[in-house]
This record gives sequence, structure tokens and C-alpha cells, in this order.
Amino acid sequence: MREAVDLADQFLQRLEEILNLLGIRFTQMRDSEMRFGFDIDDTLINLREHAFHIYNKKLNKKVSIDHFHKLNRVEIHEPFGLTEEQGREMWQNSLEDIYYTSCTPFTNAVETLQDLDKLGHEIFYITARPKEHGERTKEWLKAQGFPVRDERFFYGMQDHEKVEIINKLELDYYFDDKPEVIHTLMNESLKVYIMDQSYNRHLNLPRILEWTDLHKIINNAKPVKTI
Repeated sequence: MREAVDLADQFLQRLEEILNLLGIRFTQMRDSEMRFGFDIDDTLINLREHAFHIYNKKLNKKVSIDHFHKLNRVEIHEPFGLTEEQGREMWQNSLEDIYYTSCTPFTNAVETLQDLDKLGHEIFYITARPKEHGERTKEWLKAQGFPVRDERFFYGMQDHEKVEIINKLELDYYFDDKPEVIHTLMNESLKVYIMDQSYNRHLNLPRILEWTDLHKIINNAKPVKTI
């Protein structure tokens, strides 16, 4: 966690130094571009459903995907008859397959972020994936076509700790799926959107149903003036 926050600080300091050398104020740069922050799992990519299929295969079961779509929690082990402890073990023992095989991005997620990048907006990825999976995750995202810059990729923190990095980066918009993360951002000035999932529909917040929705958000957006 500390390393991720330090990287965010270093990025902002270096950016401001470069702009000062060029005689450009940070506010001028931000008049035409915005900062977008994204969670990865179940926000940009369909990780839990991918894991659900892996569980069926590993446990030699045929649990209907309908059970998945009715889940009111993030964890997916209950339809397989697993206890909490068994579910944690199953997830940990399956991470290699879950993270690095054929998990698909949500429809139009890659294309939408590519469009953001082409428009000159800054894209940051903030994931709670464990530190040991950070670099491989970054390379995996690049291979899927997501526009990733190394200095804008943050990982290794707990979900509830994301808010510190988000504040350091002074994002204009942030997108996530988990209620636990969203709740930590309720008092922040940035605009928060939740990726629609069965376990977060009790939240009355702006919601992404399909990633092309983001084009409408951009068209109606006004850059945040800071610094």
C-alpha cells in the first residue's frame, strides 16, 4: 500500500516539475483533459463469471449460471456448496487460472478506454490484486488492448485503502463495482460511478450498464479545476 501511494506522489511531483519547466500551469493542462480511474476486476473485465466457470470445471459440477446472476455478494462459492473457508481456499488455489487465462473484458470496455486515451484523457488503474500479481496483471491488460502506462498502474492495496491513492491522484471520475470501495468515496469531490453487478444494486448511484455509456458521460462532463 505505501509503495503505491509513494508512486502516486512521485508521478504527480514529476509531472508538475516537467510542466513548470515548459512554462505550463497544471490547471491549463487540465482544461482539455480529465483523469479517469478504473478498478479492474468486475469493472473492466468479467472476472467473477470467468471464475464461476472455472469452479464448475475444477469441481466437476454443472451449476447453472443463473445462480451466479442471483448472487447478492461478491464471493461466488455458495452455489457450489462450499463453506466460507472452503471458498477462500478455492479462490486462492485457483488464482493462476482466474487471473491469467481467458477472462474476457466487458463489451466495449477496451474500445472505450482506447477512445479516452486518444482524446488525451489520463487513465489510471487501481486494483486490489495482491502485490505479487501486479506486474503480470499489468502486462495481461496490455495484451488485451487496454491503454496502460506503467506509471499510472497501482496495485497491492486493500479495497478500503483505495481512497488514499484516488485522493493523491486527484481523479475527476472513478469507476468500481464493490460497495465497500464506493462507501469510502461518498464524501469525496470526484464523480463516482458503479459498474452494475447483482451485489451492488441496492446502491442509489450513477451506474454503468454498458461501457459505451461512458461516451455520454464524457460529452456532458466538465473538467474539475484543481491545483
